Amino acid sequence: MAGLLLLAAAISAAAGCAAGNERTGAWESVWDDYPELRGKKAEEAVVERVIDGDTFVTREGWRVRLIGVNAPEISGPVEYFGREAADYAKRMLTGQLVWMFRDVSETDRYGRLLRFVFLPGDRLMFNERLVLEGYANAATYPPDVSLADRFREAERKAREAEAGLWGDGAAEAAESASGGEPADGGGAAGASDVARSNACPSPAIKGNINSRGEKIYHVPGSRHYDRTIAEVWFCTEEEAEAAGFRAPKNG
Repeated sequence: MAGLLLLAAAISAAAGCAAGNERTGAWESVWDDYPELRGKKAEEAVVERVIDGDTFVTREGWRVRLIGVNAPEISGPVEYFGREAADYAKRMLTGQLVWMFRDVSETDRYGRLLRFVFLPGDRLMFNERLVLEGYANAATYPPDVSLADRFREAERKAREAEAGLWGDGAAEAAESASGGEPADGGGAAGASDVARSNACPSPAIKGNINSRGEKIYHVPGSRHYDRTIAEVWFCTEEEAEAAGFRAPKNG
């Protein structure tokens, strides 16, 4: 009798262990490819509307900002490759079920959810794919940096492949925007380290460093503003000049 009780206890314990390891949601398959997210629970939502390359709205009314990436803007002055990035996001996401994982922060200062986003059936995170295919550059901000290395590697591959915004057209735009020198991120601040001034809510002046290390700023409405890829943002020209940036020689 004692032996039977011990056997029953062992079976019960094994069953309990198996139950504890059993996956309870399809989204847990993400853990195999992204072990950094293991133990985190996903939120499921359907994308209702895409705002731009890195922001969308769900049917539940949540505004979601993709973590780790920065797509060219289309609100206000349209930045180079902004339309292409937005159109790509619309094709990929609109009407689709997505799995969303939080890193550290719940929202940004605008109240948008900050999330890593996955499409069921695609083992590559959508945020990462956006960078890999050249529709956004890597842009990670503390404390949400657990996958920063993945985004930097995706951008390196995109640059090498001259994908999307790193293609020939982008090189020409960057060269024009920098007054004749390609803005290839070879200066002190790379595209993965986009910084923003805290002196105002929405900095609008773009700082860019060309291959010669020349720091040039572009104000809204200037000749090459829309095509310039910002490496740092400023609130005023005085602030840009204090940081060592100058206005472009050709306007």
